[in-house]
Amino acid sequence: MAGQSSADKELDDMTECSICTEVFTDPRVLPCIHTFCLKCLEHYGKDRPPRGRMPCPLCRKKFTIPLAGLSAMQKNFYMEKLLCLRKLSAGQEAPDTPDALRRLVISDTEKVTNVLAITEEVLQRLETEKFAIIKHLAGIDEKINTAADKSIAAIRRDKMKLLSEVALIRLKHTNRLDTVKQEVEQHKTELESFKSQSDTLLSSGTDDVTRSANALHDKADELMKFDVIDHVDSSLPPMNVTFTSSALLDRKHENLVGTVTEGGQLSQICSVRKDENFMVTFHRRRHCAVQ
Repeated sequence: MAGQSSADKELDDMTECSICTEVFTDPRVLPCIHTFCLKCLEHYGKDRPPRGRMPCPLCRKKFTIPLAGLSAMQKNFYMEKLLCLRKLSAGQEAPDTPDALRRLVISDTEKVTNVLAITEEVLQRLETEKFAIIKHLAGIDEKINTAADKSIAAIRRDKMKLLSEVALIRLKHTNRLDTVKQEVEQHKTELESFKSQSDTLLSSGTDDVTRSANALHDKADELMKFDVIDHVDSSLPPMNVTFTSSALLDRKHENLVGTVTEGGQLSQICSVRKDENFMVTFHRRRHCAVQ
């Protein structure tokens, strides 16, 4: 353009699409901040499905196509203002004409409407994510309870088994003790009987001693053959019963039921950024790992 100032030339360069090299028509901004005409983007990505990945035509940085398609990409309201300034610099429209003011209101309304729609979508996503988290962790609660109940049942079963084993050992040894005790008591009764007979015999006449002494002697020899201490020691060997607790109880840094691991980070990052030139961009990233 003859006689065009450097400022006007720079404005023209800023308001031209790098794909069609013409003035922007319905400019849309990508997450990498590069702007293109909507029709140019749709032609460039015509074979790419929603939610698919697509590289920026200029810097090749990939972004995710919205579910509603490329037409749902963020409008570049800052570029629309520059287009308006370009028209004004060309003398096409005065800044305070009704048409210019109407365009300004329409532009602001579209901007607010677009951000409102995005905000509503974010709120819905947050609500959906909350429900998914509650549902997933409820399942984890159930698994923990099931595992704990199984562990408790196993511990109780092993407890009863151990107590039963101890009860059988107790019964065996006490019965053996009772048997040996009865044998010793029987021997004591026989000793007392012998002593009584001997005392009676000694208090009687000489003839009685002469007649019964040999029989009592044989009885004494028979009683002396029963060694009480040896009989008890041989009949009751030392009892060696011990209990050792499970090594699980010594694992101070481990849970006896199981472990809970968080393998990912749940985050919902939504940002609306406005720079010094009133450029508004909306960038969303979701990194969600619920296992």
